[in-house]
Amino acid sequence: MTTIPPREDDSQLEVGERETWAVGVPGIVHSMVPAIEGMGVARTAKLMLGLNQKDGYDCPSCAWPDPDRRKAAEFCENGAKAVTWEATPIAVPRSFWGQHSIDDLLTRSEHWLGMQGRLVEPVYKPAGKNHYEPVSWEKAFAIIAERLNELDSPDEAAFYTSGRTANETAFAYQLFVRAFGTNNLPDCSNMCHESTGTAMGETLGVGKSTIAYDDFEDTDLIIVMGQNPGTNHPRMLTALEDAKRKGAKIVAINPLPEAGLMRYKNPQRPRGIVGHGTKIADQFVHIRLGGDMALMQALSKRVLDAERTAPGTVLDHEFLAEHCSGLEEFVAHIDRLDEAEVLEATGLTASEIDELAERYITADRVIITWAMGITQQKKAVGTIKEIVNLLLLRGNMGKPGAGASPIRGHSNVQGDRTMGIWEKMPDAFMDALQAEFGFDPPRKHGLDSVNAMKAMARGEIKVWFAMGGNLVAAISDSQVAEAAMRGTRLTVQVSTKLNRSHAVIGEEALILPTKGRTELDRQASGLQFVSVEDTVCAVHASNGKVEPISNHVLSEVAIVSRLARAVLGEDSPIDWAGFEANYDLIRDHIANVVPGFENFNERIRNIDGFVLPNGPRDSRTFNTLTGRAMITVNHLEPVVRPEGTLLLQTLRAHDQYNTTIYSLNDRYRGIKKGRSVVFVNPLDLDELGLEDGQSVDVFSEWNDGIERVLRSYRVVSYPSARGCAAAYYPEANVLVPLDSVTDESNTPVSKAVVVRLVPAAAPALAE
Repeated sequence: MTTIPPREDDSQLEVGERETWAVGVPGIVHSMVPAIEGMGVARTAKLMLGLNQKDGYDCPSCAWPDPDRRKAAEFCENGAKAVTWEATPIAVPRSFWGQHSIDDLLTRSEHWLGMQGRLVEPVYKPAGKNHYEPVSWEKAFAIIAERLNELDSPDEAAFYTSGRTANETAFAYQLFVRAFGTNNLPDCSNMCHESTGTAMGETLGVGKSTIAYDDFEDTDLIIVMGQNPGTNHPRMLTALEDAKRKGAKIVAINPLPEAGLMRYKNPQRPRGIVGHGTKIADQFVHIRLGGDMALMQALSKRVLDAERTAPGTVLDHEFLAEHCSGLEEFVAHIDRLDEAEVLEATGLTASEIDELAERYITADRVIITWAMGITQQKKAVGTIKEIVNLLLLRGNMGKPGAGASPIRGHSNVQGDRTMGIWEKMPDAFMDALQAEFGFDPPRKHGLDSVNAMKAMARGEIKVWFAMGGNLVAAISDSQVAEAAMRGTRLTVQVSTKLNRSHAVIGEEALILPTKGRTELDRQASGLQFVSVEDTVCAVHASNGKVEPISNHVLSEVAIVSRLARAVLGEDSPIDWAGFEANYDLIRDHIANVVPGFENFNERIRNIDGFVLPNGPRDSRTFNTLTGRAMITVNHLEPVVRPEGTLLLQTLRAHDQYNTTIYSLNDRYRGIKKGRSVVFVNPLDLDELGLEDGQSVDVFSEWNDGIERVLRSYRVVSYPSARGCAAAYYPEANVLVPLDSVTDESNTPVSKAVVVRLVPAAAPALAE
């Protein structure tokens, strides 16, 4: 039995020069050529011209917000790739299931699985069989209902959610799960921005961005932390370029230099085509993995010292007195900060930190933005609290051009949480559900993604239902996760295309094909639309543009509605059939349950959508335990790197979105035709006695008796921070122990994995 995902074919792997700028003409070529080749000119034009438009559909890729003034081509290279991937006219034929056993699928790479085309009919793998076989929708729902209703407790099932699930689906889905009787609602937020929600919820009263899109043009300074916009949310580069044109300065803080933060060639401006483009980062802070918390504390100390030197000119005393608590304790704590410890933890010089501190102190309006380079550290929650501390000291909250800006990943991952996809929803939400639907939802907190996997391994989760996603590939500790998933009685995946989670399954398994966001959705009451919430709390409609891949696929809302009727019975007091027929009925209930969605049906039909209320941003009000923004004390715990080891982070290649692999290239980093590489600083190679191009085995240093290793990886000399290395996700997830999680948020620690590189017996890969 395969214990870890198979490798891509790296026999032709090439390593070239890394890029020092992003997008430009290559961005057009790499997005449009595959689209036209895969979908044709007419289909490509229809889809791309509707992408992120006010009367179109929301990008199925990242959650970057849309400007009020849209361009005709309001999309990026990776958004175009995501649409091409989803909207392919190629369908998985019925003969596929007889030709490919489960054992065969286990040998296939993520790239190969996704390339087989769209799923167009439900398939079922019975117990004891080695093949999926087509079944009717009625039989599929009957199987799920029987397995769920025979459980000893609803808590023996878990219901996962991908961030691409729209608001209407998410609300109906969590309603069904709670009506069934459990709060086991793990989701992809558990593995990405859970640390953000935990830290900001405690300190500011809201776990979301405290800025609006236009604030990027009104700011003096943008600090970009643990983030690679050029690959993960390329449209952000346009916002950064606009900020630069208005006079803002930008600082990039990252263990790797990323092309998109060096220079941006905007393909929709002449200078991006024939010119040099725009230099993005005015300062690059080359920080060691895990050193961000120490840096934030060092900056706050310099702010406090500057205030002592020039009393009344640095801190925003009025804001602090009126809106904040905890300042005195924080000052006493920061005054004890050890500068030598900071320099060791960060790998920076004092002058580099001084330069950044001076930029911060002289800027009236500052935005700090971050992504998973911060949220997946061991001390992620404390680091984000320190980001908030730094912002609060100078009143950079609740004023134009200033605030905290976490950048979400999946396109509606933030909306899913707003709709109730969380294992720990507060009592106020449960009370509203009870008042609206007449049943008492379970109040015991459920399982997040990591704890659900552990419960699965213990045999406590017997049915796993996933609304989208590819958790078995996305989560840490691949071999442990796969063994846990195989121990279930039934696994169900709602999907558009094949992935690893369709091969790593329980005793029985079902795949339910669903419509994509690009597709028209006709129900009994007529053409339907859905809604999404972006990373700055803006909610807008999403309307499909092309005919569905097949008449046999169902929308996600229809799948949830029919599932609920099968499991809960036709006498359920909730009008599930009405939900499927008319999504307006779901939105009416959302309006009564979820704060900020009053008159939802009316407001969502506004072509501009609407923005949810946000206390810190709108009125400098903070729904915290003290009723004020909380300045907190966080104890520094630098990451220890034993002699002979490196700290490794997992990251995406450019031709990739989450676990979806579009191609085997990463052109910004100079990698082609392969992914089995580990990026290491040349000075570290010398220290370890290794050579560029050498084949190594990468061992995770975690003392629990389990060997976690990547075999025969090629070393690539790369300007990573000293003592730090990097390898591609999801392959490198095998190195991240399931027990290695962030404090407080329980997110897998993928950004400081202690590893040892050992020369491999296999020869190095060819040039």
